[in-house]
Amino acid sequence: MMNDRIQQLNTRLSNQIAAGEVVERPASVVKELLENSLDANCSRIDIELENGGSRLIRIRDDGGGIHADDLTLALSRHATSKISDVEDLKAVVTLGFRGEALASIASVSRLSLISNATSFIENGCCITVTGETMQADVSPAPHPQGTTVEVKDLFFNTPARRNFLRTEKTELQRVEDVVRKICLSHPQVTINLQHNGKVLRQYVAVRSEKESARRTGAVLGKPFLESSVYLHEESSAHGISGMTLNGWIGLPTHSRSQADQQYFYVNGRNIRDKLISHAIKQGYQDVLHHGRHPVFALFLEVDPRVVDVNVHPTKQEVRFRESRQVHDFLFRSIHRALADVRPESTLMESAVSDQQAAAPVQSNIGFRGTGSRRTDVRLIREQNAIYSNLMDTDQSPSEMPSDDETIPPLGFAIAQLHGIYILAQNANGLVIVDMHAAHERITYERMKISSDSDGIKMQPLLVPVTMTLSEKECTTAEDYQAELLSLGLELQRASDESIMVRAIPVVLNSESAEALIRDVLADLIEYGSTDRVSQHRDEILSTMACHGSVRANRKLTVPEMNALLRDMEETERSGQCNHGRPTWTEQSISELDHLFQRGQ
Repeated sequence: MMNDRIQQLNTRLSNQIAAGEVVERPASVVKELLENSLDANCSRIDIELENGGSRLIRIRDDGGGIHADDLTLALSRHATSKISDVEDLKAVVTLGFRGEALASIASVSRLSLISNATSFIENGCCITVTGETMQADVSPAPHPQGTTVEVKDLFFNTPARRNFLRTEKTELQRVEDVVRKICLSHPQVTINLQHNGKVLRQYVAVRSEKESARRTGAVLGKPFLESSVYLHEESSAHGISGMTLNGWIGLPTHSRSQADQQYFYVNGRNIRDKLISHAIKQGYQDVLHHGRHPVFALFLEVDPRVVDVNVHPTKQEVRFRESRQVHDFLFRSIHRALADVRPESTLMESAVSDQQAAAPVQSNIGFRGTGSRRTDVRLIREQNAIYSNLMDTDQSPSEMPSDDETIPPLGFAIAQLHGIYILAQNANGLVIVDMHAAHERITYERMKISSDSDGIKMQPLLVPVTMTLSEKECTTAEDYQAELLSLGLELQRASDESIMVRAIPVVLNSESAEALIRDVLADLIEYGSTDRVSQHRDEILSTMACHGSVRANRKLTVPEMNALLRDMEETERSGQCNHGRPTWTEQSISELDHLFQRGQ
């Protein structure tokens, strides 16, 4: 029955209430204790679990330790060594700072804490408490410098909470996920994980930033590294000071159906944030299939004074003082890194992976950056002359240069397969290109560049074409004349249900114009306003590029195929079409030899 008088809750009850926010399951305990160990500047952490952590969690570190006189205080609520006043709270530099974790854990378990703040083993001390009584005496316990926390029988005194735990396997998987996140952000610390006496994970520390790729590969797997690009960006490059972003972003072809391989850190703290998720999603918007999720492990370093980590009890949410600048910085960094991925960089990454190189490859090494784009890329070619200005690449395989360094990344065309694929030979082996998907990306990127600079160039039609449309479509064409002109379309209403097409973009031919116009008007009707049209300009341009690209079963000459390969090497994001599908793939000689069992 509810008491109608206000009263002070006892320590045990208040701690259990706090535990409901901080300690949800064994993984929550592991997270809090690991963060304490890392804040103690340890170099090694050993984790032992039994029954998924519900029976036993033992975490031992070699950090600075806790003074014997502070052991009792360490188990008190809101007792911490990491902040002392309000000013410290405005610039938190540690993972923990509230002083709630140990008290909350102790209130729902049988907890023992052994620590030593000196280099003399005999100076170690121990304190043991249970959820029933928060009072305990400190006793001597030999222990090397560092701390061991042992948590037994989690939720033994709160059976309702214990009943909410999942199976042993599920709880263990959640713990492994926590350990994985910590290992990514602190590669300088060796972390070992045991379960029921069996070693599950051993993450060896790396001693330099150059070796961080080895730790990432150990945590996320070699396929992640082989399908990712390393980036390093500083905010000063974008007119914003004080931010650095580095880490790995997965290639669009390595996307997943679920967002289960997305790791983002702010000053070493793993977080979940809607603003960050949106910025990353926007960075991938031109290259990712609908419904697919990118993979990444990214680390953002910012001034602690511009980020508030005191938002949620689990400390997994943050607020930025300049949220728009953070969003723009993340979007531009990822957008640029993905744009810089050209065939030569992808092939170079593959070669590095084959050699198992330890050092990450920075996004500006071996890439053709946006600043090196040729001036004539900005010009849209005349219709029906997409590749009529042939390059000096009309070479048969027998005439290919013998020096691998003179062979372009995508090599030289050999043949066309079923009117769909281009087969080419490069220094590594066989390259297969989807010609429509590749040309679609090339056309799309050029239209974007043209629209950004001086608008899409239009080609007036000698004889205007009359189209029969619905009254709603005709009204839309009349209402959005300015937007349509910016897209290279000049439409004039002829009657209630017809329009006259007077000009189309030069990249398109007249045969595809009618389908294009219907698609564009459908987009305008759906978006419903000028602002919406502006936001979805790229989607409309993507539709236009799709209609203007070479179709299947169109026969290309060898010089035309070679010209397409060269344009792919110069075009941003040429590894994927506008819909996120891959445009090319490679089979190395060794892979072909393995396929045909040569040398076996």
